[in-house]
Amino acid sequence: MIYSNLLIFLTAIFLLSIDTIPDAPRVSWLEFFIVLVAGFGCYGFLARRLFSRSKAYTSSGYFLTEKRLSILALIFFGAVLFVGDVKYYFSLFSMGDRLPVLVNIAGLGLFFVFLAIMWLAARKNYGVVFGREYSETTFLGANFKSNLPIVLPWIILSLIYDLLALVPFSGMRSITESGWGDMLFFGLFLIFIMLFFPPLVRRLWGCKKLSEGPLKDHLVSFCARQKFRADIYIWPLFEGRMLTAGVMGLVPGLRYILLTPAIIETMNIYELEAVMAHEIGHVKKKHLLLYVLIIVGFSAMAGLLAEPVLYFFLSLNWVYQLMASDAMAPETIIALVGGLPLLLMLLVYFRYIFGYFIRNFERQADAYVFKVLGSSSSLVSAFEKIAGTSGQSKSKPNWHHFGIGERIEYLQRCERERRWIGQQDRKVAISLIAYVLVLASVIGLVRQIPTEQMVRDYEGKYIELVLMQKGQDVEDKALWFRLVGDLMLNKKMEQRALVAYEKALEIAPGSPELLNNLAWLLLTSEDPTLRDPLRALNLSRTAATVNPKSHILDTLATAFWANGLIEEAIDAEREALRSDPAQAAYYRE
Repeated sequence: MIYSNLLIFLTAIFLLSIDTIPDAPRVSWLEFFIVLVAGFGCYGFLARRLFSRSKAYTSSGYFLTEKRLSILALIFFGAVLFVGDVKYYFSLFSMGDRLPVLVNIAGLGLFFVFLAIMWLAARKNYGVVFGREYSETTFLGANFKSNLPIVLPWIILSLIYDLLALVPFSGMRSITESGWGDMLFFGLFLIFIMLFFPPLVRRLWGCKKLSEGPLKDHLVSFCARQKFRADIYIWPLFEGRMLTAGVMGLVPGLRYILLTPAIIETMNIYELEAVMAHEIGHVKKKHLLLYVLIIVGFSAMAGLLAEPVLYFFLSLNWVYQLMASDAMAPETIIALVGGLPLLLMLLVYFRYIFGYFIRNFERQADAYVFKVLGSSSSLVSAFEKIAGTSGQSKSKPNWHHFGIGERIEYLQRCERERRWIGQQDRKVAISLIAYVLVLASVIGLVRQIPTEQMVRDYEGKYIELVLMQKGQDVEDKALWFRLVGDLMLNKKMEQRALVAYEKALEIAPGSPELLNNLAWLLLTSEDPTLRDPLRALNLSRTAATVNPKSHILDTLATAFWANGLIEEAIDAEREALRSDPAQAAYYRE
């Protein structure tokens, strides 16, 4: 369940990340509201209908329905996100674009609304299946708290990053914008998560310490004999009726073993020892750390592949034809062709690569029982009870665990021939080495891709296509290059904007609007390497001489200021104010 929810939320976050904020909304406030209401209404109807089926009142049916509706929630969320210009209207929460993370947090809140609709539809079923009735508010709160730990690291990381960008210290900005600064920041964040996240999750999940008594004394003594230290907590997952256990925390003082009441009540002391041995095996085999590293591996790969993938698809003719057809906004097309391949890569990576390692880590942890207890009989007995009590088919596998039947068969095979234990350890070791080598090779190959050349080819091809299909009768080609530069600048693709402006400048070196836009880019670029205040001053002076409009004079004032000519900057700004009194408030800022 937790792994499936992780994949669901990763997809939701990814959809948020590939959506863009347009300069102007494609739908009105009223249309935006209609899209939201229609999305909520249709999804709510489907949720109530699916949970009204009789099989949704059984344990397996409940979880299957919840899984299907979670996937439907992603589909509805994506549709509302892109059709309703959600991020444009949510950008009002960004405090003047100073904290863009608030837009994504609001977008994630929208996804939680879809989930809340599902949870409300599931409330009565939950009461029947798990034997406890909740009020609507309490049930929503419980589900929210159980899922919050999945997204909390992303929220904290994004928020801290935006807050650091507001620090009025140029050294801090240069650190956060550098490659090594990103790595340092991410490393410190991972340390923070490893230290403080487990206690937070424990509280959100409502876990309580195992009561003092013979059982706790026995389990603590058992851990001590394995030279293992962790606090033992009761995990009230689904009213404690789930037969499961878990371990979290890399640091011994902040490490917890979680046992549900059902597993304590169902298992005898020897079977509980086997369950504990399995969880200890995860820690001894470094699985918790390896989970983190495998997730980081995907982040590194996706970050490096983002631009090459985007410009590969933008090199395809049908993409240009779609952009030139006006059937869809260019920003949306760029977001889709750049984001959907990465979304597919994310799903494949976590479903198959991450899933492969999870399944084999679980098998390693199962085999660790031989080192602790010398035999797997107690763990096999525990698995038999789990299958019998839950009604779960032994042959039913899932993407993150082998089926119970497969796990029992493997343990029995190891019981007959212990060489299978070493073979599994070697399999995991070889898989990890192969993973690291493949990841390093992919990263190395990606760094060899001529991305800058791909960018130039894309810009030239796109402009050529637009001119051929839309501008056959337009003589002022410099205007087209300038408009492409404006588009790139609005998309924060500043290097690309500079290339387009330079091409336009070769054709029309005296265009005041072009000179002004290029000067503004050279003054305000977020990339310090692109800034050139002196050249910007020369460009804006020429533009103001040819056409002294208020916005051009404003750029000239900014150029004077950037070059330390304060009096000239004030004079130019006053002239802009006199030229356009309606913008007085803006120019006084």
